[in-house]
Amino acid sequence: MSPRLAVIGAGAKGVAVAAKAAVLRDMGVDAPEVVVVERAEVAANWAAVGGWTDGQQRLGTSPEKDIGFPYRSSLVRRRNAELDERMTRLSWQSYLISTGQFADWVDRGRPAPTHLRWSQYLRWVADSVGISVVTGEVQRISVDGDRWAVHTDETVLCADGVMVTGPGQAERSILPGHPRVLSIAQFWHRAAEHERISAERVAVIGGGETAASMLNELFRHRVSTITVISPSVTLFTRGESFFENTLFSDPTGWTGLTLEERRDAMARTDRGVFSARVQDALLADDRIRHLRGRVAHAVPRDGRIRLTLNTDRGGERLETVHGFDLVIDGSGADALWFLPLLGQDALDLIELGLGGPLTGEALEESIGYDLAVAGVAPKLFLPGLSGLNQGPGFPNLSCLGLLSDRVLGADFGAGHPAPLRRNVERQPLR
Repeated sequence: MSPRLAVIGAGAKGVAVAAKAAVLRDMGVDAPEVVVVERAEVAANWAAVGGWTDGQQRLGTSPEKDIGFPYRSSLVRRRNAELDERMTRLSWQSYLISTGQFADWVDRGRPAPTHLRWSQYLRWVADSVGISVVTGEVQRISVDGDRWAVHTDETVLCADGVMVTGPGQAERSILPGHPRVLSIAQFWHRAAEHERISAERVAVIGGGETAASMLNELFRHRVSTITVISPSVTLFTRGESFFENTLFSDPTGWTGLTLEERRDAMARTDRGVFSARVQDALLADDRIRHLRGRVAHAVPRDGRIRLTLNTDRGGERLETVHGFDLVIDGSGADALWFLPLLGQDALDLIELGLGGPLTGEALEESIGYDLAVAGVAPKLFLPGLSGLNQGPGFPNLSCLGLLSDRVLGADFGAGHPAPLRRNVERQPLR
């Protein structure tokens, strides 16, 4: 029997893997049974319900980089062209044709879709192939013999591999509960409700695309100054030429680079950078300022939020304090959000595979070709941490077709799928 893969999160990565597995089975090819665990709905983080957007922001990557892109499958000898052709039936263009939107999209110059429209595309794919979704929030991930056990409120799902996706929780902030400090979810909830922000001095923490989309929204609100706080020396623009884009679409040669070269490439093109479209908007608005530093802590005082920033200058740490009327914590996604879910047995297993303490750096440097943690069985796939070792396109939307190939082509071992068990072996959180 085929191994079972449990995917945490029904976003683009989960849908891409589940869709390709379904297409392989339609071709009569053995493929893992993919079960997706989702706390809300398919593609929730691309709609207002997920807390990461109001749904009206524009997709930062080309929609043609859909769940099958770049359509260079390598899973089925002598039938890869057939696999790619079948996957094109689930492409962005096929969705538009199926829903009567293709001609309009072309005539408008192929604009970037809104996040909401992208979520509708992902749901269309999920419905088209009938992916298996277990609704529930993951409470704990433990070890069950030679398999994983994924615990939700009502189910225990045993699997031969687990793939963790998603950016984590959008509700976190540096000062939870304070009315002058907004989390990502709180900010986008206001935007979705068309609630205008009115403030003199606003700070946005973060220098990546999460913060960039917030700035794009803030332009329409009644604010006097907007200060972007990030550790970088300035607000860098993401490289979007053919040469930079190729790094994301085709990781061939990536492993031939040194670690230093890979980190440099990711810093220039992916981490802590704004898209050219957002940078153009920033240049046109004289309310935007940049403040270099890392936020050490925040305290309310005299009707303002005072942020203490640490900045390295010539090897010497400088500490400064700045006051703001409103602070928006847009520090962004956390690739390690899942660590608190791991039971002690799971932590021990991973540390044994790593050969040392479980840290973010150790996990990053351990990711193998199949996007799983090397030396750990059963398989633990962490595409969000795979950029350094395997290529910068895997953590985002830039090569979902290659991502699904890597994961579905992994060696899962001799595990066999087990039925979904309900209300059994409930154990307290560790």
